[in-house]
Amino acid sequence: MTSLLQNRANIGILFILIGVFSISINDMLIKQLSGGYPLHEIVFVRSAIGILITLCVVQMEGGWSILRTSTPGLHALRGLLIVVSNMTFFLALAALPLADATALFFAAPLFITLLSIPVLGEKVGPLRLGAVVVGFVGVIIMQRPWVDSGDLAASRLVLLLPLVAALTYAMNQLMTRKLGVKSKASALSVYIQGTFIVVSLGFFAVAGDGRFAEGSTSPSVLFLLRAWVWPAAADIWVLLGLGLNSAIVGYCLSQAYRMTDAATVAPFEYVGLPLAVFWGWIIFSEIPVLEVWIGITLILASGLFVFLREQKKARLIASSKLSQR
Repeated sequence: MTSLLQNRANIGILFILIGVFSISINDMLIKQLSGGYPLHEIVFVRSAIGILITLCVVQMEGGWSILRTSTPGLHALRGLLIVVSNMTFFLALAALPLADATALFFAAPLFITLLSIPVLGEKVGPLRLGAVVVGFVGVIIMQRPWVDSGDLAASRLVLLLPLVAALTYAMNQLMTRKLGVKSKASALSVYIQGTFIVVSLGFFAVAGDGRFAEGSTSPSVLFLLRAWVWPAAADIWVLLGLGLNSAIVGYCLSQAYRMTDAATVAPFEYVGLPLAVFWGWIIFSEIPVLEVWIGITLILASGLFVFLREQKKARLIASSKLSQR
């Protein structure tokens, strides 16, 4: 039994590492495309390609029947949370350095810890609460409230976008484990891809002609509302790659969290932070400023501490139950 659980944990870790690496590629490519295409066009293309690939996986995991669910409302809510999380993060990428936006997004585990108190009824001790406070101190340092707004890389509102993304991502993760018990990873991915397609088509119907972007100079507003355009020949391959990558991300993350405890796999998501710094440096010549390095360190340290404490708590609870048998 122990060997089986360990194998599941190892496979879950492998899935999360593949998923996180794919996310870093995804973020880098979307940032590259953000200056010429609207976000909803990129999202539509990558999700349309991604869902076609994922539907093939659905056939391998059991056929169309696995798409049936007794909780369609919860799946729709989960899909909308992921859409909000992704789109607010991508909007931030259009105006912020890749490492800055990614580091702020990694406040998500801190939100998960706080939300687990009212949502799941968990007890969070003073050490974990202290770590959460330290992490949010890192967030504040990265926001640099002592600096004049005109001297920042982007507006205060844009700096809040990765935190909105982190909050909605945290809410999604609290739902994933429960839904994953009855749903295959491919089905979970299809629901999300489908939600992205519906939302992006809605944006196209309302703002696809670009009229709401006229006169704006904000990179984030332009990225959200500029008109749809036919992709340049070189960019078609990038969009196809995004679609394939989207299928990989959706499947790997869903599989990791449905088959393994979140406390086991979640710390490995932090691999995304050095990857973001690397891509930002190599592709965009971005070097984080001192405040960002301090914020990254505090957020990384506090997040890992929270997960390690959760793992220790889980082991103590498990051993206590065994001793009572």
